[in-house]
Amino acid sequence: MKKGEARLRVFPGPAEVARAAAAELLRRGRHAVRQRGAFDVALSGGSTPVALYEALASGSAARSGLWRHVHVFWGDERVVPPEDPASNYGTAWKAGLRRLRLSADHVHRVRGETADARQAAVLYENELRSRFAGAVWPRFDLVLLGLGADGHTASLFPGSDALEEKERWTAAAEEGDPPRPRVTLTLPVLNSAAAVLFLVAGSAKAEALAALLSPDPQDAVPARRVRPPRGEVMVFADRAAAARLPDGP
Repeated sequence: MKKGEARLRVFPGPAEVARAAAAELLRRGRHAVRQRGAFDVALSGGSTPVALYEALASGSAARSGLWRHVHVFWGDERVVPPEDPASNYGTAWKAGLRRLRLSADHVHRVRGETADARQAAVLYENELRSRFAGAVWPRFDLVLLGLGADGHTASLFPGSDALEEKERWTAAAEEGDPPRPRVTLTLPVLNSAAAVLFLVAGSAKAEALAALLSPDPQDAVPARRVRPPRGEVMVFADRAAAARLPDGP
């Protein structure tokens, strides 16, 4: 695999994608804790990650001492209270994170109940800088990302000003359908990660996945700009999402 290329694995369906992602997260978490005593991970919203969180909480790994050393963040968040069904944090918490042995001060969420997205972005950046004190950019051990049908990832949408942010760790945006205020990690942060894992499921994502993996620079969807120079990119997709790849699913 050439430097900067994404490593693709294809699974029968979204359930298998979620289980494989859970296993990958656990493997990398245990390795990071052995190496440096902590594991920093940025989580994603979406239906496939929900199944991942359920998988983590339903097995023996849920009772592991690993979780005391894990710091969880989010790649993006809608500016809504945590109890809102649209909250990525709230959804992940209900799906399984609440059943893990996470230390309360190791859960670093976006303060979505803050009415102003810019203020929420500043508060989240302060949270990040507290954890990654002194770093030019935070270096996550693993970042989980989804992929939108339009090629967006986190809350980095086509044409968004947030895509061009090169100094801040977080950015405010008003994107989506319908548009709503959001907070997102910026591309320099994503591209500072040790590893990025895209989770892609469903035929609606087939065209975007083909663009993500395309060698053609004309297919420059936002997600394709996530290429950590000192990290790796993995893509776990189901057969439906992989249907439009040149070599087939």
